[in-house]
Amino acid sequence: MVAHLLTPQGLDGFAARWAPRLLWTAGLMIAAGLYGGLVLAPVDEEQGEAYRIIYVHVPAAWLSLYGYMAMAAAGAVALIWRIRVAEVLLGAAAPVGAAFTALALATGAIWGKPMWGTWWVWDARLTSELILLFLYIGVMALRSAAEDPRAGARAAAILALAGVVNVPIIHFSVEWWNTLHQGPTVTRLAAPAIHPAMLVPLLLMAAAFMVYHAGAVLLRVRCLLAVEPAAALAEERA
Repeated sequence: MVAHLLTPQGLDGFAARWAPRLLWTAGLMIAAGLYGGLVLAPVDEEQGEAYRIIYVHVPAAWLSLYGYMAMAAAGAVALIWRIRVAEVLLGAAAPVGAAFTALALATGAIWGKPMWGTWWVWDARLTSELILLFLYIGVMALRSAAEDPRAGARAAAILALAGVVNVPIIHFSVEWWNTLHQGPTVTRLAAPAIHPAMLVPLLLMAAAFMVYHAGAVLLRVRCLLAVEPAAALAEERA
């Protein structure tokens, strides 16, 4: 089974079977999470109704990091073992992760306006998240710029692995530097500093975004495999 998935044909069949199921499941989970966060969750004492953007912003920010690590892992496999499907997964994961990063930055700006009085500050967390978006864009650009798809994938994989250093910087930026961005609430080692009625929809949205990420990547895999040059597929069969 695993060996079959390591071929373009096997991965395409797996994606065809699971991508629609994951996307439909994610849609139902997002609807439930948004209802819990926007309707059932209580109003925050300090931020009022404005805090509810957390149910999109925080899961998107988490997925921007998770998506980058998944992309970098695919890049490592592509570089070390020269597995073709890992190169395809790298290319499929990049735009999905970039979309989550852009969503995190946009919702953060919307949230920051009433809280900080400005759409943007060169805060350590915001700046490092912006760099993450540029890394995603760089991976996509490198992969598409090369005439040889495999050479482009290898160049993109190198950049993806080099950019991994930015992930812990984003995560720990609020602890390492004095920033406007609030500190960790859900992921801190002690008990989360958030009421369970607010926490449950947030975790549901995070799970929904993870499921959506998987489904969207598999859908992108099908698109990339459909346009792969015949020579690359012949090379894989050989």
